[in-house]
Amino acid sequence: MERQVTAVREAGLRCRVRAGEHEFVVDEPASVGGTDQGPQPTDMLLGAVASCFTIALSYCAARRGLAPDPVRVEVTGTYDGPRFRSITVSAVVGGVSPDELARLTAEAERVCYVTNTLRGGPEIEVRTSVADGGTGR
Repeated sequence: MERQVTAVREAGLRCRVRAGEHEFVVDEPASVGGTDQGPQPTDMLLGAVASCFTIALSYCAARRGLAPDPVRVEVTGTYDGPRFRSITVSAVVGGVSPDELARLTAEAERVCYVTNTLRGGPEIEVRTSVADGGTGR
């Protein structure tokens, strides 16, 4: 199974991203030449971790017949040059016991696609080509 997402630059550093039937804007802050009209790519990455882990916790809870409320996940990334050195996932879950939360957390860690992908360090292949009519400049 594959997923595909497409980004097209609209102007400056701002781009429109299409994922299935959904579209959103990704940009950089003005301090680095963007127009700050959307989250920056690194925020999207951290948001992917936070949302996927929130979904994983909720999914695992539902499978156990639990209905936790709230389920809030905060993710912090620490930069080291052009990459994150570390990513910390902090979850606050209500309506469950400490033992239930420990089991849910372990299950969520097993099923969360995004954290599992980042932990595995996937191979990334970059391919480029000149657009039709391009001059190569």
